Amino acid sequence: MRSHTAEPSLPPPGTAAEPPSRKAGFAHERAAPAGARAALQRLADHVSAHALALLRMTVGIVFLGFGVLKLFPSASPAEQLAVDAATKMTLGLVPETVLLLSLAALETAIGIGLIAGGRLLRPTLVAFFLHMGGVFSTLVLLPDAMWQPHSPAPTMEGQYVVKNVVLVAVCLDVAADAWGSGSRKSRRRNGTDLPASD
Repeated sequence: MRSHTAEPSLPPPGTAAEPPSRKAGFAHERAAPAGARAALQRLADHVSAHALALLRMTVGIVFLGFGVLKLFPSASPAEQLAVDAATKMTLGLVPETVLLLSLAALETAIGIGLIAGGRLLRPTLVAFFLHMGGVFSTLVLLPDAMWQPHSPAPTMEGQYVVKNVVLVAVCLDVAADAWGSGSRKSRRRNGTDLPASD
């Protein structure tokens, strides 16, 4: 009686068989980046949907913090600078204590308005831009404090003022959304402001 033994099938010459476990590993490696990309895309969509509110509230927190600091004597490093500029703008007719408390109240109110949003947002933005006009006027009103002598470079105090261009840029974007004919939220609902899919 002849016995038959099954011989294992060999791959064609010049090729090597790949272990099954290795193939499964490659499939898992391919799936992982796809899953990571999907998670990053969801995160990006979430951030994009709330970016404007996040920026608005962040600026509000900054203003609220700086405003509250001015309520405590010598707590704010910008206190004297703000008072000197305000004194020049009011021609010295308003006492320094009143000026400081007024600035503290204004910055605190702007901070609260930006954080709260809603119906407070539009008047808050008007107050913000008027306040920024006064802030940037210090570059002209207080040149000795704002600019280094014999150099166009700003001093530390001048840099403190100039960096506010970032806050202005953020609030310009917030104002464009609040005052624009079609808000960003409505454009998203209509699907006209969504990123194009690949």
